[in-house]
Amino acid sequence: MVAQMEEHDFNAHADAVLSQIETALERSGVDLDFERMGDHVLQIEFPDGSRIVVNRHDAAQEIWVAARSGGFHYRWQEGFWRDTRSGSELLRTLSDLISTQAGEPVSLL
Repeated sequence: MVAQMEEHDFNAHADAVLSQIETALERSGVDLDFERMGDHVLQIEFPDGSRIVVNRHDAAQEIWVAARSGGFHYRWQEGFWRDTRSGSELLRTLSDLISTQAGEPVSLL
């Protein structure tokens, strides 16, 4: 079992990454829409109607991503949000997922 971090630490890390994703999407110039729904959900919509949803799951202290290619869970580990199965880093993987669905390169880093 993974040790839980303090709630305020989780909140700080989760809020920071959602804001970082929003800022990078704004700067990207890619044809997509995104909307923050409350404090917990960021929905990204593409011209073809597909979506990627990024949300924080407080009970599990994870960031969850739902994309066309599947669902992913990320936990804060060693200074990064890491996929609980593959160990891949959230912003790198999300950049790839968004690029694929948008049909053009997008970097969130």
